[in-house]
Amino acid sequence: MQTAKPTTIHEYVSWVRTEHGVTEKTRRLQNHFESVAARLKLSFELSAFWVQLKNNLRNFHEEYLLRTGYDLLQTFDAPLILTKPFNSFLLKTFRYNVLENGRWPDPPIDGWVLPHGWYSRIHDIVRTSLVVKYLDGVEFIISKLKTLSQENALHCEVSFEAREEGYYSAHFNVQQEVEIPRFDWDTERIQARFEIQVTTQLQAIIRRLLHKYYGERRARLRPDQGASKWQWDYKSDEFVTNYLGHILHYVEGMIMEVRGRQAKASASILATHDRREE
Repeated sequence: MQTAKPTTIHEYVSWVRTEHGVTEKTRRLQNHFESVAARLKLSFELSAFWVQLKNNLRNFHEEYLLRTGYDLLQTFDAPLILTKPFNSFLLKTFRYNVLENGRWPDPPIDGWVLPHGWYSRIHDIVRTSLVVKYLDGVEFIISKLKTLSQENALHCEVSFEAREEGYYSAHFNVQQEVEIPRFDWDTERIQARFEIQVTTQLQAIIRRLLHKYYGERRARLRPDQGASKWQWDYKSDEFVTNYLGHILHYVEGMIMEVRGRQAKASASILATHDRREE
């Protein structure tokens, strides 16, 4: 096994071919990926889980409003379902297999992510996002997604991400069986995962700023470099956008604190009024 780590995406593609016997050229890998991604997207759009989610957005909003006195969603329109571009997908396998693989030259703990099995390993080929107004709305929506998964007998996983780059979001992955084309144009059934990111309006804004710099930073990371110390480069774009993400998350927490205090004050006033009437 070749032990030198690939340091560019071109070296990585060559490594996949020579070390793992992958004969398909990059163009064929891309065409096959796009065909599979389209099939996954259609399967998710037609699933009972997704149909029920779209139909219940207004109900979720009204339940949250009754419970808190605040709006949950800005719109009841179904969010767009997106597919991951092939180049981003390939880069993700590069990071997993090589750049972030602390076991190199051995495979990652869950094994190599390679073309003839990678569609069931990468969870965000098909993804969408739900944007809520307040921080507690994230967990509220996640609880509803879990219930929908249980009602449809689907396995799901949840992770609440908080990265040093100022990225905050809940990732909900739901799994279902899907039939996809193989490289020989036969078909196979796989367990595919679909990602729903749940975030707040403030974080959605900062994500647009962060996405470019976060993606570029991951793409240029090399095994011998380690993480760049953007925390000390106060003139950099990363310093501004990343710390802005942390600041906004703190502000959202303070908004929830103010809401809580207002609710307690209102409850106290009502209790006092009731006692006086007695």
